[in-house]
Amino acid sequence: MSIKTHQYEVVIVGAGGAGLMAALYASKKASTAVISKLYPSRSHTGAAQGGISAALGNIEEDRPEWHTYDTVKGSDYLGDQDAIEFMCFKAPELVYELEHMGLPFDRTPEGRIMQRPFGGHTNNETGKPVRRACHAADRTGHMILQTLYQQCIKNNVTFFDEFQVLDLIMVNGKAAGVVAIEIATGDIHVFHAKAVILATGGWGRVWEITSNAYAYTGDAPAMILRKGLPVEDMEFFQFHPTGIYKLGILITEGVRGEGGVLINDKGERFMERYAPHVKDLASRDVVSRAMYIEMKEGRGINGQRYLYLDVRPETVNKYAKIDGRTNPDGTPYQVTAEDILRKLPDIIDFCKTYLGVDPVKEPMPVQPTAHYAMGGIPTNIKTEVLADEKNTVVPGLYAAGENACVSVHGANRLGTNSLLDLVVFGKEAGIHAAEYAAGAQFEPLPDDAADYARSQLDAILNSKGNERVADIAKEMKHEMMDKVGVFRTEEGMQEALDKIRELKERFKHIHIDDHGKVFNTDLLTAWELSNLLDVAEITTASALARKESRGAHSRDDYPKRDDQNWLKHTLAWRRENGEIELRYKPVVITKYQPKERVY
Repeated sequence: MSIKTHQYEVVIVGAGGAGLMAALYASKKASTAVISKLYPSRSHTGAAQGGISAALGNIEEDRPEWHTYDTVKGSDYLGDQDAIEFMCFKAPELVYELEHMGLPFDRTPEGRIMQRPFGGHTNNETGKPVRRACHAADRTGHMILQTLYQQCIKNNVTFFDEFQVLDLIMVNGKAAGVVAIEIATGDIHVFHAKAVILATGGWGRVWEITSNAYAYTGDAPAMILRKGLPVEDMEFFQFHPTGIYKLGILITEGVRGEGGVLINDKGERFMERYAPHVKDLASRDVVSRAMYIEMKEGRGINGQRYLYLDVRPETVNKYAKIDGRTNPDGTPYQVTAEDILRKLPDIIDFCKTYLGVDPVKEPMPVQPTAHYAMGGIPTNIKTEVLADEKNTVVPGLYAAGENACVSVHGANRLGTNSLLDLVVFGKEAGIHAAEYAAGAQFEPLPDDAADYARSQLDAILNSKGNERVADIAKEMKHEMMDKVGVFRTEEGMQEALDKIRELKERFKHIHIDDHGKVFNTDLLTAWELSNLLDVAEITTASALARKESRGAHSRDDYPKRDDQNWLKHTLAWRRENGEIELRYKPVVITKYQPKERVY
């Protein structure tokens, strides 16, 4: 494999919403390159459907303070309140900035940005759902991705598409670049940088049923762990309530925002039992747990592990009348088949394509699906990566988006806050990385900068075992779904941890068929599985240690939240001997003391 070297002041790994927003702002003051294993327009941000949250108050009264409180409450009080307040107060400015870039939001009759209700977002005075999600039909993430990519092209950002980053280069404790393989040729490329921004997204492919793309394999957290740096709050992974049955493809919360309801085998709208005030618009952890309870108690459809999401106009109108739901002008809320088709075109298409179901005429079969990582690489509000529980900054290293933990989501993320997180902290990453680069020098690269990356690939290529990558991946996903999913116990998680460690040993004896250089996806899939195994192990170890239930981390053996002992963030390191070390740091609380969550 030949080695090629490039030099840029700021190098960004990942071309989703966070990476593109960072690139746009870094490129204003620094030479900037974006490295992505996909073409930017194929990044997983494009799968986000329902909206981006901002207290614009275009439809009804809303305030950033309410958004802040809802996010703190939704996080089950594990979110850092200074970061949450920063994000929520930045939200209106960032949404209008996207609008001015050309993002085609849906409009009110007066021409303002249209907003819809979403789970956990409320009027804090009445407790009722508030219209806070700014949307472009049900393809908001796609529109954000396209808009930001166009702006980056306009701003002459350099893109290296279909390059898989394999290693982070650290020199004298500072970030100095990354090593990547060019997928088309098999050549190794060294990217020398003053500042590196990590924005590789999540790791939902650890689980069997997931809404995540195949590219979501935990690349950045795995690289961070291999450098002796920690990851934060990995036990908190969100299961979205409504994935397409068996496939996990996302059915946006916007369906419920438009009036859709969840129905069990008895035809009951069961969320009235679990969240009597906001019902189907409770936070995602509450709804997912309610669905699992319904299925566990035998009320799944035909006794199976799925329920119905019903957005047929007659159903929506029936429950709108029961709930007293109104339009902004006070008239009764009513929808037609044409309204549903106009507001949710992609969802209609997904269901027809994958299920043979027309949601305007039939209910959709859904089940919770592994969706979003609340934990990740620890950062501060400036997106600087942190090295320990004392918040020591790693010079020149930044992280933003789903692979980062700032922590604005805590133990549970509210719907539409992910796209907001991307643009707010993607912008911060770009600004601060460029500022750092302006005052920094290029650290001299060691002669062996690419050796570790090459050794990872060589180990896979030269392995003479008889284990198959697909078999190990299948066993990992099943174990994690069964024992480290929505509900967890000490016994089950210990079994999962033992199994993951067994699979890691078996991984040393894999065999791949393709030993060529050109588009060797066999090789790269194996490398990605090594990342997923590392992430699965540290997720399970962190969850096993947390003896409480909080947000998305729900334990049958410790069903209560324990603020006295567990109102703290988990930091996890993987040491050279393979052992996992856990330490903790306090949650930042500014205004809102923890109390029981009531929806």
